[in-house]
Amino acid sequence: MGKELFTAAGTILGSAQRTLATVPAVAVSGNLPGSHYLLLVLVALVLVLAGTTLINYRRRERVQREHLSETHEREQRLRLSLWASNELYWQYDLRSRELETTRVLPDQANDLVVYSILDSNPQIHPDDLQDVLQRLREYLQGKSAIFLSEHRMLGDAGQWQWMLLRGRAVEYSDDGRVVRIAGTARNVESLRELESQRQIAAKVMHSMAESVAVLDAQFHFVTVNPAFSQMTGYTAEDVVGEDAALINSTRHDPQFYADVRNAVRNNGSWVGNMWQQRKDGSVVLCAMQCNQIEQSGAAAPLYVLVANDITERHRIEQELRYLANFDTLTGLPNRTLLAERLSRAIVNARRKGNKLALLFLDLDNFKDVNDSLGHATGDRVLRAAAQRLQDVVGAERTVARVSGDEFTALLEDLHDASEAEACAQRILTAFDAPLRLDDRFEFTITPSIGISLFPEHAQVPTDLLKYADTAMYHAKAAGKRTCMCYTDSMAVDLRRRAHLISSLRRVVERGELRLVFQPQQVLADGRIDAVEALLRWDSPEHGSIQPDQFIPLAEDCGAILPIGEWVLQEACRTLAAWQRAGVSTQLSVSVNVSALQFLRSDLTQTVHAALTQSHLPPSALELELTESVLMANADVATERLQAFREMGVSIAVDDFGTGYSSLAYLHRLPINTLKIDKAFVDGLQLSGDSEDTTITTTIIAMARSLGLLVVAEGVETPEQLTFLQQQHCDLAQGYLISPPLEADACLRFILDVQQRTARHALAQPTTHLDQALPPA
Repeated sequence: MGKELFTAAGTILGSAQRTLATVPAVAVSGNLPGSHYLLLVLVALVLVLAGTTLINYRRRERVQREHLSETHEREQRLRLSLWASNELYWQYDLRSRELETTRVLPDQANDLVVYSILDSNPQIHPDDLQDVLQRLREYLQGKSAIFLSEHRMLGDAGQWQWMLLRGRAVEYSDDGRVVRIAGTARNVESLRELESQRQIAAKVMHSMAESVAVLDAQFHFVTVNPAFSQMTGYTAEDVVGEDAALINSTRHDPQFYADVRNAVRNNGSWVGNMWQQRKDGSVVLCAMQCNQIEQSGAAAPLYVLVANDITERHRIEQELRYLANFDTLTGLPNRTLLAERLSRAIVNARRKGNKLALLFLDLDNFKDVNDSLGHATGDRVLRAAAQRLQDVVGAERTVARVSGDEFTALLEDLHDASEAEACAQRILTAFDAPLRLDDRFEFTITPSIGISLFPEHAQVPTDLLKYADTAMYHAKAAGKRTCMCYTDSMAVDLRRRAHLISSLRRVVERGELRLVFQPQQVLADGRIDAVEALLRWDSPEHGSIQPDQFIPLAEDCGAILPIGEWVLQEACRTLAAWQRAGVSTQLSVSVNVSALQFLRSDLTQTVHAALTQSHLPPSALELELTESVLMANADVATERLQAFREMGVSIAVDDFGTGYSSLAYLHRLPINTLKIDKAFVDGLQLSGDSEDTTITTTIIAMARSLGLLVVAEGVETPEQLTFLQQQHCDLAQGYLISPPLEADACLRFILDVQQRTARHALAQPTTHLDQALPPA
């Protein structure tokens, strides 16, 4: 209609212009008749009307263009919104069951283009279909204000993807029923993945055995896991919103916790051990790690605090550290801690220019306490001795137990060696007083003390300890209950000892050992009934070495085992050769057995092998063991000795009278012979006034009553021999009868005695049978 109006207005305007053209000029000047004036007015009105109409049309046209532009701009914004939000528009017609989806995508020219798809069979995952229909029913029934569903739909690439649909009713039928629903849909696959990860993280945090707490930027609790509550006793409700200082322990000063927080703020993390306080007031040691977590945007950071309860582990480590550095019996430092403190003391002494001394103590005859009263009492004596030693030396100085009954005392900041000797004398004086265990037991235990000095004697801990030990052994050799300071001459003895031990390990294979034999005479008739095999060592390097020097060394280094086996084999072989040379088959050989040999379970096999190889009967061999060996291992001794008795091998107790045993106890052991120690034989007097005479007489009488043979060792004078004959001692052994002889010389000696004994027997008058019989 606007176009028609615009055309009419143009026609009127054209007619008016033509009419005006026909009006004479005079009329223009105002001298017109009335009809012409009226016409002119009409033309003017027409012109005004046409202009107004044209102006209105153009205004409406501009308004329309602006409206179209705004509509187009809104459509563009809608497209941009749909494209930017990655959402699509959908509408579902409930009558036709058709789903129309509209998606905005850029084309090749990067212009946003609207694509619409009409689908009569929406592809919803079968597992989600029923849930979608249920939600749709609830919306249509007015049970929910909006249709909202999250389910899987088939995507453009043919893969199932999770979609979130929101919609409302946009069209109703005449009867008010919903016939069309429209809304937006969004792909939430990545959001579900993030949500899944968040749920997994929450479950992991919930199930972790470690305590986990999340703190805000002010170190207030945000959340905690159950392990935190279990460890601290605080529930989540107790701590959320509270400052983490709630569980701080007084074992750390406040500055420690402030430093930890600063480290977390500045470095983003902190790792270490920290004592924390439980709700009940007890403390727990935690291995803690705190890390900063940056949040998206400008949000303040969070801190994750992970803690493990290591209280029990710490306790065990402390116990292990104690066991590794302290003696459990006395509570004193052990050898390991002594070495550490000695090293530190040497460094300090070197820096200050001072001296230090190491005192090495060994309790004299302590083994007798263990053997006579048992190890439990011996342990109590050691504890009492350790306490007395610490009291004398001083609590500020290191007193250590290095082994058994051996102790050390470390004296630092000395200016003269005399200070160490003075301390050693105070220790000796202090031990003169008996050690009182309780009201029943008192023991007088004396120490022997060796002293080494830094820097005079050694520069390193091992040498100081070694030299002090060497000096202690020399103090014992000097008579015990004394102290000696290390000298260079002692080092010579120490090196000789080391060389001897090294050589002892090869004496058998080098053939450096030999046996000598000392006869034992039957006092009743003068026969040689037995010989004792004695070991000798002739070293090409060290010369002839006495048994009392090398046998203890062999026992210490373990070389006594192959040496003892060689002695058994050589003694049996020699006796067998003598018998082939005419010696009486009643002659037996005695072999000394060390404690280490005796305690080995294969000694019976070794003895059996030696007898078998030499074709000797078991009765031809006698094993000699010291009284102290039998008493120190009574249970084992009974078992071993019974095995030898069953084999037929005799057992002799050597050096009898020097131990703490009694004949009544020995009677319970399967032994055959007692050998009285030379120390008692040396003091024998025919008058019977000496103590040794009384002891020897008692031993012989009690042994005979128990059915044991008695051998007296070390007989050197005719008076001693006469006394033993008067007391009816069975056998005697000593230089008066014969010194130890080489095998060939001993064979000749035995054969000579046999011949003299035979001639003496032939020279005796014949005794009638009735004279030989005892009176009725």
